[in-house]
Amino acid sequence: MAGRRRWTTEEILDAAAEMLRSSDADSFSVRKLAAVLGTDSSSLYRHFRSKTELLRAVADRILLAAMDGHRPEGDWKRRLTALALRVREAFGQQPQLAGVWGRYASSGAGSRLVMEEALQALRASGLPDAEIPVRYHRLAVLISALIASEAGAGSVTPEEHEQGMELFRVAVLGADPERFPALAHFAREVRPLGEDRDAAFEEILAAHLAVIEASIGPA
Repeated sequence: MAGRRRWTTEEILDAAAEMLRSSDADSFSVRKLAAVLGTDSSSLYRHFRSKTELLRAVADRILLAAMDGHRPEGDWKRRLTALALRVREAFGQQPQLAGVWGRYASSGAGSRLVMEEALQALRASGLPDAEIPVRYHRLAVLISALIASEAGAGSVTPEEHEQGMELFRVAVLGADPERFPALAHFAREVRPLGEDRDAAFEEILAAHLAVIEASIGPA
């Protein structure tokens, strides 16, 4: 009788990524993945010691794809902006995996490539070395939070989106002007969270980079 097929690490990651496109990290399990592959959990634990390690590896492949062919260009702000947009675009194609990255992070080659480029760009800014790790951390938190937020908004169904829009219109346009005078005043201009995210992402990132620039002393 033939034994069960032995799956490679890359094949396991492919299958996990496919599962995560239609589910989330909480409902994902190594047991469910093993069932999809027609094997048992113990065979997968030979490749990954835990569910968390597996999820980190899946997220890292997105970062690795984002950095494929990347060539730093321009000054430090342009480099960081280009880096953030590449990562955003990569996770935008697989929004369910953005939540995995925001929650579990990663520690593979993709993560190291992103970290290296961010740190190199910050060094090129003229910041003292002592300040760069903290600045990097704040920047990483900002970018991962924005991307995870976008992914959450982008993964809702059309029906859920329309229901949310209707609730937004009721809450905003129907606000009592005596109790909520500012909201009533701006009701027709205020936008829901899901709109104009491209401009919002770039403006928030630019504002953060401006804060970093303002902190840099004279050369």
